[in-house]
Amino acid sequence: MTDIEPTALVDEGLGNTAYLLDLGDGSALAVDPARDLRTVRAAADRTGLRPRLVAETHLHADFVSGALQLRSRDRVEILASGAGGRAFPHRGLGEGDEVDLGGLTLRALGTPGHTEEHLSYLILDGTRPLGVFTGGSLLVGAAARTDLVDPDRAEELARRQFRSLQRLLELPDEVAVWPTHGAGSFCSAPPGAERTSTIGAEKAGNPLLAAADEDEFVERLLGGLGSYPSYFDHLSEVNRSGPAVVAEPPTLEPLSAERVRRLQADGAAVVDARPVRDFGPAHVPGSVSIPLRGQFATWLGWVVEFGTPVVIVRDPGQDPAEIAWQAAKVGYELAGELAGGVDAWDGPAAAIPVLDPAEAAGEGATVLDVRQESEYVAGHVPGAVGIELGGLGEADLPSGPLLSMCGHGERAMTGASLAARRGARVSVLAGGPDELAEAADLPLADGR
Repeated sequence: MTDIEPTALVDEGLGNTAYLLDLGDGSALAVDPARDLRTVRAAADRTGLRPRLVAETHLHADFVSGALQLRSRDRVEILASGAGGRAFPHRGLGEGDEVDLGGLTLRALGTPGHTEEHLSYLILDGTRPLGVFTGGSLLVGAAARTDLVDPDRAEELARRQFRSLQRLLELPDEVAVWPTHGAGSFCSAPPGAERTSTIGAEKAGNPLLAAADEDEFVERLLGGLGSYPSYFDHLSEVNRSGPAVVAEPPTLEPLSAERVRRLQADGAAVVDARPVRDFGPAHVPGSVSIPLRGQFATWLGWVVEFGTPVVIVRDPGQDPAEIAWQAAKVGYELAGELAGGVDAWDGPAAAIPVLDPAEAAGEGATVLDVRQESEYVAGHVPGAVGIELGGLGEADLPSGPLLSMCGHGERAMTGASLAARRGARVSVLAGGPDELAEAADLPLADGR
């Protein structure tokens, strides 16, 4: 073999990429798969490959590792950092350790920064480096954040990240770069369509690598950190301990309305996965709207406290396995679903109005902008109060009627449902700041 191109398996919702590398003998190496293995299994079936090895670059905070899930059926050998303290059988690797892939060689490179035990995996054909799985070290146009292990150690780990990147940049320019984190990830990957790169392209175009020295690099990296989902604080330990293997496909247990009421009274969260227009007119009181889409897992893990039992409400046409897989990949086990959907709810129903821009402009409500801080700063309706959706559960809400707004309406309804749980009178804008500003004949404001 002289040239290789692993199959990139992108999870658009989480912004991550797993890889399946053909080892040339009918077997494959899987790198950083998540617990939801549908794309991995489909790619293996499509190419006729049998996973033989699975490699983890680091203890992931943003998804539950699929290594043990994969081993439950395919008997793969798990490769991971020996310094990670994983509490399940695996082949612990450290700096310079090599694994014979049969024609190719995998060499472990210590690249701490994103996490302490982080490894990158260099793939060699003889002595020639072909590509490197960089996980959360070198990303396309960025480097992964360093505050997830411990915010107080963010600068220390940023300095280690700098040195790790400098080491990777010693590889030849033509070496392929295959990161795990990409656009859409809250691990500091910038927006953009490219998921893979080369060492040469990153030298030429990665803004962080243009820093004059280590201090400037650290300042740039730490200065660009935004908020991240609250479930991130729990998954590293889940992945270290070894996540449970779930049924494939996972199912949702049907629950009666009375059973849902009892679970809700005992602290369970009712999460309604229906579209905004269906949730608004009628829903279970106190339920949280998280419309089923690619980002369902992220918002479930951000607005529902980790470890909380979850009951699902869905439309008949929504795939229960899709909902259960999305929950499972961020470590949420579901108690079941309301059997028969919202039509089976036999108690009082709640409602949240959805207003078009013209209606909303005449309401006189305080605009509650639940987008990310960077979005708010870039342009918002004058007078809008910006509170990120992930922080809405604990933030002080403005008094009086509220108009919840995001870019399209999904996050706005999630925010409205959270505000309604706290007693606010709230409606939702169908649209974003541009449409509301136009309807109100106002220019957008920027800054904070």
